[in-house]
Parts: sequence; structure tokens; C-alpha cells
Amino acid sequence: MKRSVETKSGQEAARQDERKTTFLEVCQGVLAGLFGVQSQKNRERDFKRGNGGDYILIYVVMVVALVIGMVVVVKTVVP
Repeated sequence: MKRSVETKSGQEAARQDERKTTFLEVCQGVLAGLFGVQSQKNRERDFKRGNGGDYILIYVVMVVALVIGMVVVVKTVVP
């Protein structure tokens, strides 16, 4: 009986490795990478399951949003 439990958990782990990263996981990975706090486990997940184009697109959008946000804040604070 114990062997079947181990087999099921092994199959579930294999399915987890095969599925693609979600939009939320991509955003989380990019944000963590931007701030330099990405964990080794998540970085490996991103490289194994992720699509590079998705990460580049989200990265560019987040950097542009960060720059626009900084310009707005500076223009608001400095008359």
C-alpha cells in the first residue's frame, strides 16, 4: 500500500514539472528577479517550465511601468 502512495506522489511531481508556468508565476519570478530575491527553487522552475518570451515581455512591461511610476512621483514631489 505504501508503494502505491509513493508512486502517486512521483507521478504528481512529474506532472508538476511538465505543466507550464502560470501568468502569476511569471510575474512573481520577474519581480523577484528585478529585486534580486529569487529563490533557487523558483529560478529552476522558471528555467525548466517557463517560456523565455513570456518572461522577457513581462520584464519589459514591468521596467517601463517602474520608470513611468518614478517619473510621476518625481514630477509630483518636485514642483
